[in-house]
Amino acid sequence: MTKYPKKLYNSDYKGSDKMYSDKIYLTPQEILDKEFKIDARGYRPQEVDKYLDMVIRDYTEFISIIKRNEKEIKDLTDDNAKLKAEIRSLREQLVANESSGNNNPSNVDLLRRISQLEKVVFGKYE
Repeated sequence: MTKYPKKLYNSDYKGSDKMYSDKIYLTPQEILDKEFKIDARGYRPQEVDKYLDMVIRDYTEFISIIKRNEKEIKDLTDDNAKLKAEIRSLREQLVANESSGNNNPSNVDLLRRISQLEKVVFGKYE
């Protein structure tokens, strides 16, 4: 078995993310530190298989978490682009209304809406 430096991975991995810690069985450090007992003919196959099953479950869960996060990032990026386009459109309408001399209540409504959208898009909540 290859020996790696003992502090190669963060041993607090399970505690660092409470949301996933109940689904993840092993930390990278635990995998690194695992030592199998040796029988007369080598490692005990049942022990190795059981351990590898846990590793496989973890990797499967990691892949599913990554896919969910990537989908969420894509959805949020799309929403962000739509909101920015809407802000641009509303600003153009506001400029058009101001240049035409229409200072009616709809301009105030547009300003409020732009302000609210900017807060959502740029995260400036008051």
